[in-house]
Amino acid sequence: RFTGCQVDVKTSDRKIFALLEPTVAALGLELWGIERISQGRRSLLRIYIDRDAGIGIEDCERVSRQVSGILDVEDPIAGEYTLEVSSPGMNRRLFSPAQFEKYVGNEVSIRMQSLMDGRRNFKGQIKKVANGNVVIEQEDEEVSLPLNEIEKAHIVSVAGGSD
Repeated sequence: RFTGCQVDVKTSDRKIFALLEPTVAALGLELWGIERISQGRRSLLRIYIDRDAGIGIEDCERVSRQVSGILDVEDPIAGEYTLEVSSPGMNRRLFSPAQFEKYVGNEVSIRMQSLMDGRRNFKGQIKKVANGNVVIEQEDEEVSLPLNEIEKAHIVSVAGGSD
């Protein structure tokens, strides 16, 4: 179920996520998130897929074929667009509170929709997710950021990884 952090996530994006999630799951994969990027008259629909064993090019191709058919039939996107299927990668973008919880202890970079304490960008270790906020430790200080005001967040480094 789509639980994106962004307050301004378009209803159409939630519908696309709900439309595609069962198909991706049927292929044994997790629909990690979606993002739409406007590129003039065209747009880009980027679908992130994941699984514990990792993602290969074959997985992306299988999802692309299946998802293309669904999008052609349901036609949830107005105008021309390019479909891209990708792994979230090491510096994966975080879309939901559950994803923030999964990466407690890891360093994250967060951009807020509007200024908080005079700034929009934060970087620190995720300490916890509670009461609609993600708490990060930044410069020996805990900062609580409302999940519904996060514009974009991604993992900077994974705890226990090689330096």
